[in-house]
Amino acid sequence: MTDFNIPSVAFIYAFIFLVAFGALFFFIRTLRDGYWGKNSEDVKYRMLEDDENGGEYGRK
Repeated sequence: MTDFNIPSVAFIYAFIFLVAFGALFFFIRTLRDGYWGKNSEDVKYRMLEDDENGGEYGRK
């Protein structure tokens, strides 16, 4: 008789570690790139200004 508890528990712990590490990695990356700072909305406003001024994809 074979016991499959150890491989399945090891797999789920490895999977949880992988998902948690990925979430932390991308969260730290967004902090470093400035998505959480005081100027985090600047990209949105620049895009809206480009549309109003007839940018590349705006009205011409």
